[in-house]
Amino acid sequence: MQIIFQCPACEKRSLVRPQPSSAAVSCGHCDWSRDTGATDFEGDYCRRCRVCGCEDLWRQKDFPPALGLAFVATGGLLSTIAWAWHEPIWALGILMVFALVDGLLYTFMSDMLVCYRCRARHRKTELDENHIAFNLELNERYIQMKKRQDDAERK
Repeated sequence: MQIIFQCPACEKRSLVRPQPSSAAVSCGHCDWSRDTGATDFEGDYCRRCRVCGCEDLWRQKDFPPALGLAFVATGGLLSTIAWAWHEPIWALGILMVFALVDGLLYTFMSDMLVCYRCRARHRKTELDENHIAFNLELNERYIQMKKRQDDAERK
């Protein structure tokens, strides 16, 4: 298991590879650690965030979002250039090739777990059908909770 997270203490980005998966998670920049790994698992499956202990995790493709956005933008730009040169067959062909590659990446890329509360990414971990896809309502609940906490701290 690999965990990419923002440290709750020093707020720096960290990458840890706890061995075994239930071992303590600690920041490489400061003294922060969380050592309740055994309760975060149910069999081989991670049920709670290893960083903050939140039970709400969603399943996401393990692919860099910036790279995906650059891929879509490149396909759109190349297709637009072909269309501007009055080559509609090429424009559609470019879009179809990019769509095919995108579909293949989606099919063969592995999934990871992301925490709604702290956004920690749990890569290379076992997944089952109880790990659901992104839920917008649940995400909004955590966003509003964070805003209320920040407002309370400022007062």
